[in-house]
Amino acid sequence: MREYDEETLHHLQRVERMIFKDFIGTCEQHNLRYFGIAGTGIGALRHKGFIPWDDDIDVALPAEDFHKLLEIYDREWADKYTIINTERDSNYPFPTTRIMLKETQFCEEALATLPLDLGIFLDVYCFDNVSDDEKAYKKQANDTWFWSHMRILVEVPHPVIIADGIKGKLLRAGVVIGRSVCKLFHVSTRNMYKREQEARNRYAQVKTKRIAYMNDTNKWTQTYYLDDIFPVKKLEYEGMMVAFPRDLEHQLELMYGDYMQLPPVEKRKNHYPARLDFGPY
Repeated sequence: MREYDEETLHHLQRVERMIFKDFIGTCEQHNLRYFGIAGTGIGALRHKGFIPWDDDIDVALPAEDFHKLLEIYDREWADKYTIINTERDSNYPFPTTRIMLKETQFCEEALATLPLDLGIFLDVYCFDNVSDDEKAYKKQANDTWFWSHMRILVEVPHPVIIADGIKGKLLRAGVVIGRSVCKLFHVSTRNMYKREQEARNRYAQVKTKRIAYMNDTNKWTQTYYLDDIFPVKKLEYEGMMVAFPRDLEHQLELMYGDYMQLPPVEKRKNHYPARLDFGPY
């Protein structure tokens, strides 16, 4: 697959920094709790900004703050940004939400054939309340993960599968077979989404000790005690001071191992999207 040239990647990173700056300002103005996660955390600790070859920013909010954020963007940023998630556009298959810059285009290969108007974006993760009872938590995570991945299986023609060799071939074959079975039995993706939302929101009205994003490839790695996130700590990221979990280093170690070690050159990959247009930016 085609990769970015250096100038285009840096241009994209500058635009994403602008989106991120607006997001941080909005959260701070309205006292919303947010925190950087995953590769954005690695970028802050290892590079004080983007991982040099990376092309996205990942941020998260507890569900209560997340829903307030969307209302604020609808009210205060409608001229500059648009929001997309499955609730707003049933053709969007992913469980994340994107804050997209209007008059731009950014559509990865996996979504290129879907009827979606996608722009350069900030990836926003909603962390839901999860049960303090371990058995109930595992059922909640399993239900959420299963239905969200079933939906992606049916709706995304060419999902990204990070596996090589026989394992990769088996997974790709499984995707084709699974999609065929779902289509044969006319399984409704809307019904899958409702089941996913029921599982995610099972403890929305309960004060719990933990929050989680259960839709990731590994459903267990993004479950955190609130005390491991808050109070957040501020780290430098592209010249801005950005909030991250107070236990960030430990969380990244559990997810990635030695995250401060640069990967081999051949694994420092990115993929140019199917559509990219900076518009007036």
